[in-house]
Amino acid sequence: MPGTAVAPALVLDTNVLLDWWVFRDPRVAAVARAVERGAVRWLTCARMRDEFAHQLVRPCWARRAADTAAALQAMNAMAEMHPQPAVARPPGHPRCRDADDQVFVDLALDTGAHWLLTHDRALLALARRTAALGLAILQPQHWPGPGR
Repeated sequence: MPGTAVAPALVLDTNVLLDWWVFRDPRVAAVARAVERGAVRWLTCARMRDEFAHQLVRPCWARRAADTAAALQAMNAMAEMHPQPAVARPPGHPRCRDADDQVFVDLALDTGAHWLLTHDRALLALARRTAALGLAILQPQHWPGPGR
């Protein structure tokens, strides 16, 4: 439909997803509500989904009575699946100290996401560099929400 605005996009790292679905952390409640009502688009790729699924089957979550099946089902229903980012990156591309976390930065930059929400120090350390590229990396409790 002409003139229809596209919701801004964000990428959520695995720990933020665990905060949302396992720990029910109030610091991610605003993000969860925005995703659930479609005010933002949650972007992911197969590698991120697989990592989340792997974390959800850890025995330690059983004692928290987390509905891990519902969490993965919700991810499948709410998140936009994108191709996994290419490993080769141009010179000067922001590089995360933790190679396992690079996929979050790459997907966010490749898709033009507005935000990457994380608690991870290695990702947060890239915030200044990615801000110049239009990507805000911040903790979910500091997320301004869409339209701000």
